[in-house]
Amino acid sequence: MQKSRRRAAASAAVVLASALALSACSAGAPEPAPLEPVAGGTLVYASGDAEPDCLDPHVGGNYPQALLASQFLETLYTKDQDGEVVPWLASGADVSDDGTTITLHLRDGIEFTDGAPFDAEAVKANIEHVLDPATTSSTGYLAMQKVASMEVVDAATLRLDLSAPDAALFESFTQPWNAMMSPAGLERSQEENCAAPIGTGPFVVEDWQRQDAVTLVRNENYTVPNPAATADPEHTGAAYLEGIEWRFVPESATRYSALQGGTVDMIDNAQPDTIASAAESADIEHLDAPRPGASNRIELNSSKAPFDDARVREAFVRAVDVDSADDSLFFGSAERSYSPLSSVEPMGYADESLFARDPEEAARLLDEAGWRETDDAGYRVKDGERLSVHLPVSTNQSVPAEQSLFEQLQATAKESGIEVTTELLDLGSWYGALGEHDYDLVSAPYTKVGPDVLRILFHSDSTVPAPSGYFANHAMVREAAIDAALEEAASADDPEVRAALYAEVQAKVLEGYYILPLYDQQNHFLYRAGLHGVGETTAVATPVFHNAWLAD
Repeated sequence: MQKSRRRAAASAAVVLASALALSACSAGAPEPAPLEPVAGGTLVYASGDAEPDCLDPHVGGNYPQALLASQFLETLYTKDQDGEVVPWLASGADVSDDGTTITLHLRDGIEFTDGAPFDAEAVKANIEHVLDPATTSSTGYLAMQKVASMEVVDAATLRLDLSAPDAALFESFTQPWNAMMSPAGLERSQEENCAAPIGTGPFVVEDWQRQDAVTLVRNENYTVPNPAATADPEHTGAAYLEGIEWRFVPESATRYSALQGGTVDMIDNAQPDTIASAAESADIEHLDAPRPGASNRIELNSSKAPFDDARVREAFVRAVDVDSADDSLFFGSAERSYSPLSSVEPMGYADESLFARDPEEAARLLDEAGWRETDDAGYRVKDGERLSVHLPVSTNQSVPAEQSLFEQLQATAKESGIEVTTELLDLGSWYGALGEHDYDLVSAPYTKVGPDVLRILFHSDSTVPAPSGYFANHAMVREAAIDAALEEAASADDPEVRAALYAEVQAKVLEGYYILPLYDQQNHFLYRAGLHGVGETTAVATPVFHNAWLAD
Protein backbone atom coordinates (compact mmCIF):
# COMPACT_ATOMS: atom_id res chain seq x y z
CA MET A 1 0.00 0.00 0.00
CA GLN A 2 1.24 3.43 -0.92
CA LYS A 3 2.71 5.75 1.66
CA SER A 4 1.42 9.34 1.35
CA ARG A 5 3.26 12.56 2.09
CA ARG A 6 1.44 12.70 5.41
CA ARG A 7 1.55 9.43 7.36
CA ALA A 8 -1.32 8.28 9.47
CA ALA A 9 -2.51 10.93 11.89
CA ALA A 10 -2.32 8.47 14.77
CA SER A 11 1.34 7.73 14.11
CA ALA A 12 2.18 11.42 13.97
CA ALA A 13 0.29 12.02 17.19
CA VAL A 14 2.12 9.21 18.98
CA VAL A 15 5.50 10.61 17.90
CA LEU A 16 4.51 14.08 19.07
CA ALA A 17 3.23 12.71 22.37
CA SER A 18 6.52 10.92 22.97
CA ALA A 19 8.54 14.06 22.28
CA LEU A 20 6.38 16.11 24.64
CA ALA A 21 6.71 13.43 27.29
CA LEU A 22 10.50 13.66 27.29
CA SER A 23 10.48 17.40 27.82
CA ALA A 24 7.70 17.19 30.41
CA CYS A 25 9.52 14.55 32.48
CA SER A 26 12.51 16.83 32.86
CA ALA A 27 10.22 19.46 34.34
CA GLY A 28 8.52 17.03 36.69
CA ALA A 29 5.25 16.97 34.74
CA PRO A 30 3.34 13.66 34.41
CA GLU A 31 3.91 11.72 31.21
CA PRO A 32 0.89 11.99 28.86
CA ALA A 33 -0.78 8.75 27.89
CA PRO A 34 -0.16 7.66 24.30
CA LEU A 35 -3.09 7.61 21.92
CA GLU A 36 -4.76 4.22 21.71
CA PRO A 37 -7.20 3.21 18.97
CA VAL A 38 -10.86 3.32 19.97
CA ALA A 39 -13.30 0.79 18.52
CA GLY A 40 -16.72 1.90 17.37
CA GLY A 41 -18.38 4.78 15.58
CA THR A 42 -19.31 5.47 11.98
CA LEU A 43 -17.05 7.47 9.69
CA VAL A 44 -18.95 9.92 7.49
CA TYR A 45 -17.22 10.41 4.14
CA ALA A 46 -18.37 13.06 1.64
CA SER A 47 -17.38 12.39 -1.96
CA GLY A 48 -17.34 14.96 -4.74
CA ASP A 49 -16.71 12.39 -7.43
CA ALA A 50 -19.60 11.36 -9.65
CA GLU A 51 -21.76 8.71 -8.02
CA PRO A 52 -21.00 5.37 -9.70
CA ASP A 53 -23.65 3.76 -11.86
CA CYS A 54 -22.43 0.41 -10.54
CA LEU A 55 -20.48 -0.52 -7.39
CA ASP A 56 -18.89 -3.49 -9.19
CA PRO A 57 -15.57 -2.04 -10.45
CA HIS A 58 -15.32 -4.72 -13.14
CA VAL A 59 -18.16 -2.90 -14.93
CA GLY A 60 -16.69 0.12 -16.71
CA GLY A 61 -13.90 0.92 -14.30
CA ASN A 62 -13.58 4.51 -13.12
CA TYR A 63 -12.00 6.13 -10.08
CA PRO A 64 -15.19 6.75 -8.05
CA GLN A 65 -15.78 2.99 -8.19
CA ALA A 66 -12.22 2.36 -6.98
CA LEU A 67 -12.65 4.74 -4.03
CA LEU A 68 -15.66 2.84 -2.78
CA ALA A 69 -14.65 -0.69 -3.80
CA SER A 70 -11.36 -0.40 -1.90
CA GLN A 71 -13.37 -0.53 1.32
CA PHE A 72 -15.11 -3.88 0.68
CA LEU A 73 -13.17 -5.66 -2.09
CA GLU A 74 -9.56 -6.86 -2.10
CA THR A 75 -7.02 -7.64 -4.78
CA LEU A 76 -4.61 -10.49 -5.49
CA TYR A 77 -1.61 -8.17 -5.03
CA THR A 78 -1.05 -4.78 -3.43
CA LYS A 79 1.72 -2.26 -2.78
CA ASP A 80 3.46 -2.31 0.58
CA GLN A 81 4.61 0.69 2.60
CA ASP A 82 7.74 0.97 0.43
CA GLY A 83 5.74 0.98 -2.80
CA GLU A 84 6.73 -2.56 -3.79
CA VAL A 85 4.19 -4.86 -5.43
CA VAL A 86 3.58 -7.76 -3.00
CA PRO A 87 1.03 -10.59 -2.66
CA TRP A 88 -2.22 -9.84 -0.82
CA LEU A 89 -4.97 -12.43 -1.39
CA ALA A 90 -2.41 -14.37 -3.38
CA SER A 91 0.58 -15.80 -1.53
CA GLY A 92 2.93 -15.74 -4.51
CA ALA A 93 3.41 -16.87 -8.11
CA ASP A 94 5.71 -18.75 -10.45
CA VAL A 95 6.49 -17.40 -13.91
CA SER A 96 7.65 -19.62 -16.77
CA ASP A 97 10.95 -18.86 -18.49
CA ASP A 98 9.17 -17.52 -21.57
CA GLY A 99 6.83 -15.38 -19.45
CA THR A 100 3.63 -16.83 -20.92
CA THR A 101 2.55 -19.03 -18.00
CA ILE A 102 1.79 -17.64 -14.54
CA THR A 103 1.02 -20.06 -11.72
CA LEU A 104 -0.79 -18.21 -8.93
CA HIS A 105 -0.68 -19.52 -5.37
CA LEU A 106 -3.53 -18.38 -3.10
CA ARG A 107 -3.79 -17.92 0.65
CA ASP A 108 -5.75 -20.50 2.64
CA GLY A 109 -8.63 -19.79 5.00
CA ILE A 110 -10.03 -16.64 3.38
CA GLU A 111 -13.79 -16.39 2.81
CA PHE A 112 -16.05 -13.96 1.04
CA THR A 113 -18.60 -12.31 3.30
CA ASP A 114 -21.32 -14.65 1.98
CA GLY A 115 -19.30 -17.60 3.31
CA ALA A 116 -17.99 -18.76 -0.08
CA PRO A 117 -14.32 -19.80 -0.06
CA PHE A 118 -11.70 -17.68 -1.76
CA ASP A 119 -10.02 -20.26 -3.98
CA ALA A 120 -8.75 -20.88 -7.49
CA GLU A 121 -12.26 -21.34 -8.89
CA ALA A 122 -13.21 -17.94 -7.48
CA VAL A 123 -10.19 -16.22 -9.05
CA LYS A 124 -10.91 -17.90 -12.38
CA ALA A 125 -14.54 -16.72 -12.22
CA ASN A 126 -13.45 -13.14 -11.52
CA ILE A 127 -10.96 -12.97 -14.39
CA GLU A 128 -13.56 -14.47 -16.72
CA HIS A 129 -16.03 -11.84 -15.52
CA VAL A 130 -13.60 -9.02 -16.30
CA LEU A 131 -12.88 -10.39 -19.77
CA ASP A 132 -16.51 -11.21 -20.65
CA PRO A 133 -17.74 -8.56 -23.17
CA ALA A 134 -21.15 -8.65 -21.45
CA THR A 135 -19.52 -7.17 -18.33
CA THR A 136 -18.58 -4.06 -20.35
CA SER A 137 -15.28 -3.66 -18.56
CA SER A 138 -12.80 -1.03 -19.62
CA THR A 139 -9.99 -0.47 -17.10
CA GLY A 140 -9.92 -4.06 -15.84
CA TYR A 141 -10.27 -5.54 -19.32
CA LEU A 142 -7.42 -3.49 -20.78
CA ALA A 143 -5.18 -4.59 -17.91
CA MET A 144 -6.01 -8.31 -18.16
CA GLN A 145 -6.60 -8.88 -21.86
CA LYS A 146 -3.45 -10.99 -22.36
CA VAL A 147 -4.92 -13.78 -20.21
CA ALA A 148 -5.83 -16.32 -22.90
CA SER A 149 -6.88 -19.31 -20.78
CA MET A 150 -6.90 -20.60 -17.19
CA GLU A 151 -6.71 -23.96 -15.47
CA VAL A 152 -7.55 -24.74 -11.84
CA VAL A 153 -4.71 -26.96 -10.61
CA ASP A 154 -6.12 -27.32 -7.11
CA ALA A 155 -8.06 -25.16 -4.65
CA ALA A 156 -5.00 -22.99 -3.91
CA THR A 157 -3.40 -22.95 -7.37
CA LEU A 158 -4.48 -21.35 -10.66
CA ARG A 159 -2.49 -21.46 -13.90
CA LEU A 160 -2.82 -18.57 -16.33
CA ASP A 161 -1.71 -18.94 -19.94
CA LEU A 162 -1.00 -15.62 -21.63
CA SER A 163 -1.18 -14.69 -25.30
CA ALA A 164 2.14 -12.87 -24.84
CA PRO A 165 4.45 -12.08 -21.91
CA ASP A 166 3.04 -9.35 -19.68
CA ALA A 167 5.57 -7.73 -17.36
CA ALA A 168 2.81 -5.49 -15.98
CA LEU A 169 0.41 -8.26 -14.96
CA PHE A 170 1.27 -8.19 -11.25
CA GLU A 171 0.86 -4.40 -11.25
CA SER A 172 -2.57 -4.97 -12.80
CA PHE A 173 -3.41 -7.45 -10.03
CA THR A 174 -3.13 -4.57 -7.50
CA GLN A 175 -5.98 -2.57 -9.01
CA PRO A 176 -9.54 -2.42 -7.59
CA TRP A 177 -10.87 -2.80 -11.15
CA ASN A 178 -9.50 -6.37 -11.00
CA ALA A 179 -10.60 -7.04 -7.41
CA MET A 180 -12.06 -10.36 -6.26
CA MET A 181 -15.80 -10.92 -5.71
CA SER A 182 -17.80 -13.93 -4.59
CA PRO A 183 -18.58 -16.25 -7.54
CA ALA A 184 -22.12 -16.58 -6.20
CA GLY A 185 -22.45 -12.81 -6.34
CA LEU A 186 -21.16 -12.74 -9.90
CA GLU A 187 -23.82 -15.27 -10.91
CA ARG A 188 -26.54 -12.80 -9.97
CA SER A 189 -27.86 -10.32 -12.52
CA GLN A 190 -25.56 -7.40 -13.23
CA GLU A 191 -28.09 -5.10 -11.60
CA GLU A 192 -28.00 -7.09 -8.36
CA ASN A 193 -24.21 -7.34 -8.29
CA CYS A 194 -23.85 -3.64 -9.08
CA ALA A 195 -25.98 -2.78 -6.07
CA ALA A 196 -23.96 -4.78 -3.52
CA PRO A 197 -20.81 -6.62 -4.64
CA ILE A 198 -19.65 -9.32 -2.21
CA GLY A 199 -15.97 -9.23 -1.30
CA THR A 200 -13.46 -10.25 1.36
CA GLY A 201 -12.64 -6.73 2.63
CA PRO A 202 -12.98 -5.07 6.04
CA PHE A 203 -16.41 -3.63 5.24
CA VAL A 204 -19.61 -4.91 3.62
CA VAL A 205 -22.15 -3.06 1.46
CA GLU A 206 -25.34 -2.95 3.53
CA ASP A 207 -27.41 -0.44 1.55
CA TRP A 208 -27.21 2.01 -1.37
CA GLN A 209 -29.64 4.92 -1.48
CA ARG A 210 -28.93 6.35 -4.93
CA GLN A 211 -28.21 10.08 -5.16
CA ASP A 212 -27.61 10.00 -1.42
CA ALA A 213 -25.25 7.49 0.22
CA VAL A 214 -23.84 3.98 0.44
CA THR A 215 -23.89 2.39 3.90
CA LEU A 216 -20.95 0.11 4.74
CA VAL A 217 -20.80 -2.02 7.89
CA ARG A 218 -17.86 -3.76 9.53
CA ASN A 219 -16.93 -7.30 8.45
CA GLU A 220 -16.66 -8.87 11.89
CA ASN A 221 -14.78 -11.89 10.53
CA TYR A 222 -12.12 -9.95 8.66
CA THR A 223 -8.46 -10.96 8.88
CA VAL A 224 -5.67 -9.03 7.16
CA PRO A 225 -4.18 -11.30 4.44
CA ASN A 226 -0.63 -9.89 4.61
CA PRO A 227 -0.01 -7.79 7.75
CA ALA A 228 3.59 -7.05 6.74
CA ALA A 229 2.32 -4.91 3.85
CA THR A 230 0.25 -2.62 6.10
CA ALA A 231 0.92 0.45 8.21
CA ASP A 232 -0.03 -1.40 11.41
CA PRO A 233 1.11 -5.05 11.23
CA GLU A 234 -0.19 -5.68 14.76
CA HIS A 235 -3.79 -4.91 13.80
CA THR A 236 -4.88 -8.02 11.92
CA GLY A 237 -8.56 -8.41 12.89
CA ALA A 238 -11.77 -6.52 12.19
CA ALA A 239 -11.76 -2.76 11.55
CA TYR A 240 -12.07 -0.37 14.49
CA LEU A 241 -14.94 1.50 12.84
CA GLU A 242 -18.43 0.03 13.02
CA GLY A 243 -19.16 1.37 9.58
CA ILE A 244 -18.83 4.08 6.95
CA GLU A 245 -21.56 6.35 5.60
CA TRP A 246 -20.37 7.24 2.09
CA ARG A 247 -22.29 10.33 0.99
CA PHE A 248 -22.37 11.89 -2.46
CA VAL A 249 -22.02 15.67 -2.14
CA PRO A 250 -21.14 17.24 -5.52
CA GLU A 251 -20.79 20.85 -4.34
CA SER A 252 -17.25 21.49 -3.09
CA ALA A 253 -18.25 24.36 -0.79
CA THR A 254 -20.93 22.20 0.83
CA ARG A 255 -18.44 19.38 1.46
CA TYR A 256 -15.93 21.71 3.06
CA SER A 257 -18.54 23.44 5.22
CA ALA A 258 -19.73 20.06 6.46
CA LEU A 259 -16.15 19.11 7.33
CA GLN A 260 -15.62 22.39 9.17
CA GLY A 261 -18.91 21.92 11.01
CA GLY A 262 -18.07 18.38 12.04
CA THR A 263 -21.01 16.69 10.30
CA VAL A 264 -18.60 14.76 8.06
CA ASP A 265 -15.22 13.32 8.95
CA MET A 266 -13.47 13.28 5.57
CA ILE A 267 -13.91 14.75 2.09
CA ASP A 268 -12.30 14.08 -1.26
CA ASN A 269 -11.80 16.34 -4.29
CA ALA A 270 -10.61 19.10 -1.99
CA GLN A 271 -10.28 22.36 -3.94
CA PRO A 272 -7.00 24.30 -3.97
CA ASP A 273 -8.41 27.22 -1.98
CA THR A 274 -9.78 24.91 0.71
CA ILE A 275 -6.47 23.05 0.89
CA ALA A 276 -4.75 26.38 1.51
CA SER A 277 -7.38 27.32 4.11
CA ALA A 278 -7.12 23.95 5.85
CA ALA A 279 -3.35 24.40 6.20
CA GLU A 280 -4.08 27.23 8.64
CA SER A 281 -6.45 25.13 10.75
CA ALA A 282 -5.45 22.92 13.64
CA ASP A 283 -8.71 21.00 13.27
CA ILE A 284 -8.25 19.73 9.71
CA GLU A 285 -5.56 17.44 8.27
CA HIS A 286 -4.55 16.95 4.63
CA LEU A 287 -3.79 13.69 2.82
CA ASP A 288 -2.04 14.26 -0.53
CA ALA A 289 -1.99 10.96 -2.45
CA PRO A 290 -1.07 11.46 -6.13
CA ARG A 291 -2.46 8.76 -8.37
CA PRO A 292 -0.14 6.41 -10.24
CA GLY A 293 -0.16 5.94 -14.00
CA ALA A 294 -0.61 8.96 -16.23
CA SER A 295 -0.22 12.61 -15.42
CA ASN A 296 -3.13 14.96 -15.99
CA ARG A 297 -2.65 16.13 -19.53
CA ILE A 298 -4.45 17.62 -22.50
CA GLU A 299 -4.51 15.21 -25.43
CA LEU A 300 -4.54 16.55 -28.98
CA ASN A 301 -6.60 14.50 -31.45
CA SER A 302 -4.10 13.77 -34.22
CA SER A 303 -6.60 11.84 -36.34
CA LYS A 304 -8.26 14.88 -37.90
CA ALA A 305 -7.61 18.49 -38.84
CA PRO A 306 -6.18 20.71 -37.56
CA PHE A 307 -4.13 18.53 -35.18
CA ASP A 308 -3.29 15.93 -37.81
CA ASP A 309 -0.49 18.42 -38.59
CA ALA A 310 2.32 18.14 -36.02
CA ARG A 311 3.21 21.79 -36.63
CA VAL A 312 -0.24 22.91 -35.50
CA ARG A 313 -0.02 20.67 -32.42
CA GLU A 314 3.29 22.24 -31.47
CA ALA A 315 1.98 25.71 -32.22
CA PHE A 316 -0.90 25.19 -29.78
CA VAL A 317 1.45 23.93 -27.08
CA ARG A 318 3.81 26.87 -27.63
CA ALA A 319 0.93 29.37 -27.63
CA VAL A 320 -0.76 28.57 -24.31
CA ASP A 321 0.39 29.62 -20.85
CA VAL A 322 0.05 26.80 -18.32
CA ASP A 323 2.52 27.95 -15.68
CA SER A 324 0.99 31.28 -14.64
CA ALA A 325 -2.50 29.77 -14.58
CA ASP A 326 -1.23 26.85 -12.51
CA ASP A 327 0.42 29.19 -10.01
CA SER A 328 -2.59 31.49 -9.62
CA LEU A 329 -5.33 28.84 -9.51
CA PHE A 330 -3.87 25.94 -7.56
CA PHE A 331 -2.18 27.73 -4.65
CA GLY A 332 0.92 25.56 -4.94
CA SER A 333 -1.03 22.30 -4.66
CA ALA A 334 -0.32 21.15 -8.24
CA GLU A 335 3.30 20.99 -9.36
CA ARG A 336 3.72 21.35 -13.13
CA SER A 337 4.47 18.15 -15.03
CA TYR A 338 6.42 17.68 -18.25
CA SER A 339 5.92 13.91 -18.45
CA PRO A 340 3.19 11.56 -19.64
CA LEU A 341 3.56 9.68 -16.33
CA SER A 342 2.70 10.60 -12.76
CA SER A 343 5.51 11.74 -10.47
CA VAL A 344 5.03 8.55 -8.41
CA GLU A 345 6.05 6.40 -11.37
CA PRO A 346 9.84 5.82 -11.23
CA MET A 347 10.06 5.19 -14.99
CA GLY A 348 8.68 8.61 -15.88
CA TYR A 349 10.54 10.67 -18.48
CA ALA A 350 10.21 14.46 -18.79
CA ASP A 351 11.50 17.15 -21.15
CA GLU A 352 10.67 20.65 -19.94
CA SER A 353 12.34 22.29 -22.94
CA LEU A 354 9.54 21.15 -25.25
CA PHE A 355 6.89 23.12 -23.38
CA ALA A 356 8.28 26.63 -22.90
CA ARG A 357 5.74 29.22 -24.00
CA ASP A 358 6.89 30.85 -27.24
CA PRO A 359 4.19 32.80 -29.16
CA GLU A 360 6.72 33.81 -31.84
CA GLU A 361 7.54 30.17 -32.57
CA ALA A 362 3.82 29.38 -32.54
CA ALA A 363 3.29 32.08 -35.17
CA ARG A 364 6.11 30.76 -37.32
CA LEU A 365 4.74 27.20 -37.17
CA LEU A 366 1.22 28.33 -38.07
CA ASP A 367 2.54 30.33 -41.01
CA GLU A 368 4.48 27.29 -42.17
CA ALA A 369 1.37 25.11 -41.87
CA GLY A 370 -0.58 27.50 -44.08
CA TRP A 371 -2.59 29.33 -41.42
CA ARG A 372 -1.34 32.74 -42.57
CA GLU A 373 -4.48 34.87 -42.74
CA THR A 374 -6.59 36.20 -39.88
CA ASP A 375 -10.30 37.01 -39.69
CA ASP A 376 -11.95 40.05 -38.14
CA ALA A 377 -11.85 38.41 -34.70
CA GLY A 378 -8.08 37.87 -34.95
CA TYR A 379 -8.21 34.08 -35.45
CA ARG A 380 -6.05 32.31 -38.02
CA VAL A 381 -7.78 31.23 -41.22
CA LYS A 382 -6.90 28.68 -43.93
CA ASP A 383 -8.97 28.02 -47.05
CA GLY A 384 -11.77 30.06 -45.54
CA GLU A 385 -11.86 27.97 -42.32
CA ARG A 386 -11.10 29.41 -38.90
CA LEU A 387 -8.46 27.65 -36.78
CA SER A 388 -10.90 26.46 -34.14
CA VAL A 389 -10.57 23.49 -31.77
CA HIS A 390 -13.18 21.95 -29.48
CA LEU A 391 -12.55 20.98 -25.82
CA PRO A 392 -15.35 19.05 -24.04
CA VAL A 393 -14.90 19.20 -20.25
CA SER A 394 -16.23 16.70 -17.72
CA THR A 395 -17.58 18.69 -14.78
CA ASN A 396 -17.38 15.51 -12.69
CA GLN A 397 -13.65 15.04 -13.30
CA SER A 398 -12.31 18.58 -13.74
CA VAL A 399 -12.42 20.57 -10.50
CA PRO A 400 -13.39 24.27 -10.76
CA ALA A 401 -9.73 25.32 -10.62
CA GLU A 402 -8.98 23.11 -13.62
CA GLN A 403 -11.96 24.50 -15.50
CA SER A 404 -10.57 27.99 -14.83
CA LEU A 405 -7.21 26.78 -16.12
CA PHE A 406 -8.86 25.74 -19.37
CA GLU A 407 -10.40 29.22 -19.65
CA GLN A 408 -6.96 30.80 -19.27
CA LEU A 409 -5.52 28.45 -21.88
CA GLN A 410 -8.38 29.51 -24.13
CA ALA A 411 -7.43 33.17 -23.61
CA THR A 412 -3.73 32.70 -24.31
CA ALA A 413 -4.42 30.52 -27.36
CA LYS A 414 -6.53 33.36 -28.76
CA GLU A 415 -3.51 35.67 -28.59
CA SER A 416 -1.89 33.40 -31.17
CA GLY A 417 -5.00 33.20 -33.33
CA ILE A 418 -6.27 29.80 -32.14
CA GLU A 419 -9.92 29.58 -31.10
CA VAL A 420 -10.66 27.10 -28.31
CA THR A 421 -14.33 26.36 -27.69
CA THR A 422 -15.09 24.64 -24.38
CA GLU A 423 -18.21 22.65 -23.54
CA LEU A 424 -19.09 21.70 -19.96
CA LEU A 425 -20.67 18.24 -19.82
CA ASP A 426 -21.78 15.74 -17.21
CA LEU A 427 -19.86 12.48 -17.16
CA GLY A 428 -22.24 10.52 -19.39
CA SER A 429 -22.40 13.23 -22.04
CA TRP A 430 -18.63 13.64 -21.92
CA TYR A 431 -18.09 9.92 -22.53
CA GLY A 432 -20.56 10.21 -25.39
CA ALA A 433 -18.63 13.06 -27.01
CA LEU A 434 -15.41 11.05 -26.83
CA GLY A 435 -17.12 7.98 -28.27
CA GLU A 436 -18.29 10.07 -31.24
CA HIS A 437 -14.80 11.60 -31.65
CA ASP A 438 -16.43 14.98 -31.09
CA TYR A 439 -13.31 16.61 -29.69
CA ASP A 440 -10.01 18.13 -30.77
CA LEU A 441 -8.64 18.51 -27.26
CA VAL A 442 -9.53 16.55 -24.15
CA SER A 443 -8.34 16.14 -20.59
CA ALA A 444 -9.09 12.54 -19.65
CA PRO A 445 -7.58 11.17 -16.41
CA TYR A 446 -6.43 7.56 -16.51
CA THR A 447 -5.19 5.65 -13.49
CA LYS A 448 -3.22 2.42 -13.79
CA VAL A 449 -0.42 1.10 -11.64
CA GLY A 450 2.93 1.19 -13.43
CA PRO A 451 4.28 2.48 -16.76
CA ASP A 452 2.18 -0.01 -18.75
CA VAL A 453 -0.43 2.76 -18.77
CA LEU A 454 1.57 4.08 -21.74
CA ARG A 455 0.43 1.04 -23.75
CA ILE A 456 -3.19 1.76 -22.96
CA LEU A 457 -2.86 5.45 -23.81
CA PHE A 458 -0.62 5.41 -26.89
CA HIS A 459 -0.65 2.00 -28.59
CA SER A 460 -2.54 1.86 -31.90
CA ASP A 461 -4.72 -0.94 -30.52
CA SER A 462 -6.11 1.50 -27.95
CA THR A 463 -7.82 3.55 -30.65
CA VAL A 464 -10.32 0.66 -30.76
CA PRO A 465 -12.96 0.68 -27.98
CA ALA A 466 -12.95 -1.84 -25.13
CA PRO A 467 -16.19 -3.81 -24.49
CA SER A 468 -17.49 -0.83 -22.48
CA GLY A 469 -17.25 1.33 -25.61
CA TYR A 470 -14.41 3.38 -24.12
CA PHE A 471 -11.06 3.82 -25.85
CA ALA A 472 -8.11 5.40 -24.07
CA ASN A 473 -5.86 6.60 -26.92
CA HIS A 474 -7.58 9.97 -27.26
CA ALA A 475 -4.58 11.49 -28.98
CA MET A 476 -5.13 8.81 -31.66
CA VAL A 477 -1.42 8.02 -31.75
CA ARG A 478 -0.67 5.48 -34.45
CA GLU A 479 3.10 5.11 -34.76
CA ALA A 480 4.68 1.76 -35.57
CA ALA A 481 7.84 2.62 -33.62
CA ILE A 482 5.81 3.45 -30.49
CA ASP A 483 3.78 0.24 -30.84
CA ALA A 484 6.95 -1.85 -31.21
CA ALA A 485 8.65 -0.29 -28.18
CA LEU A 486 5.52 -0.75 -26.04
CA GLU A 487 5.20 -4.40 -27.04
CA GLU A 488 8.86 -5.05 -26.31
CA ALA A 489 8.60 -3.32 -22.92
CA ALA A 490 5.58 -5.44 -22.00
CA SER A 491 7.64 -8.60 -22.61
CA ALA A 492 10.86 -7.43 -20.94
CA ASP A 493 11.66 -8.81 -17.50
CA ASP A 494 14.78 -6.65 -17.05
CA PRO A 495 13.78 -3.39 -15.30
CA GLU A 496 16.55 -1.43 -17.00
CA VAL A 497 15.42 -2.59 -20.43
CA ARG A 498 11.81 -1.71 -19.60
CA ALA A 499 12.83 1.73 -18.36
CA ALA A 500 14.81 2.48 -21.53
CA LEU A 501 11.94 1.40 -23.78
CA TYR A 502 9.36 3.39 -21.82
CA ALA A 503 11.64 6.44 -21.94
CA GLU A 504 11.83 6.04 -25.72
CA VAL A 505 8.03 5.93 -25.96
CA GLN A 506 7.56 8.97 -23.75
CA ALA A 507 10.12 10.96 -25.73
CA LYS A 508 8.29 10.18 -28.99
CA VAL A 509 4.94 11.15 -27.50
CA LEU A 510 6.28 14.42 -26.12
CA GLU A 511 8.30 15.32 -29.21
CA GLY A 512 5.28 14.56 -31.40
CA TYR A 513 3.25 17.05 -29.35
CA TYR A 514 0.47 14.55 -28.90
CA ILE A 515 -0.09 15.76 -25.34
CA LEU A 516 0.33 18.83 -23.17
CA PRO A 517 1.27 17.60 -19.66
CA LEU A 518 -0.24 19.62 -16.83
CA TYR A 519 0.32 18.09 -13.36
CA ASP A 520 -0.28 14.91 -11.36
CA GLN A 521 -3.86 13.73 -11.13
CA GLN A 522 -5.04 15.69 -8.13
CA ASN A 523 -5.99 13.43 -5.23
CA HIS A 524 -6.41 15.56 -2.13
CA PHE A 525 -8.36 14.48 0.94
CA LEU A 526 -9.16 16.62 3.98
CA TYR A 527 -10.22 15.10 7.29
CA ARG A 528 -10.93 16.31 10.79
CA ALA A 529 -8.26 15.91 13.45
CA GLY A 530 -10.48 13.56 15.47
CA LEU A 531 -10.14 10.92 12.77
CA HIS A 532 -6.96 8.89 13.31
CA GLY A 533 -5.19 6.14 11.41
CA VAL A 534 -5.63 7.88 8.06
CA GLY A 535 -2.86 7.88 5.47
CA GLU A 536 -2.77 4.30 4.27
CA THR A 537 -3.81 3.95 0.62
CA THR A 538 -4.14 1.25 -2.00
CA ALA A 539 -1.88 0.90 -5.03
CA VAL A 540 -4.12 3.36 -6.90
CA ALA A 541 -4.01 5.91 -4.04
CA THR A 542 -7.51 5.36 -2.67
CA PRO A 543 -7.62 5.69 1.14
CA VAL A 544 -8.54 2.62 3.18
CA PHE A 545 -10.01 2.66 6.67
CA HIS A 546 -9.18 -0.68 8.29
CA ASN A 547 -6.82 1.11 10.69
CA ALA A 548 -8.90 4.30 11.05
CA TRP A 549 -10.63 5.22 14.30
CA LEU A 550 -12.60 8.10 15.77
CA ALA A 551 -11.43 9.80 18.94
CA ASP A 552 -14.68 11.67 19.57
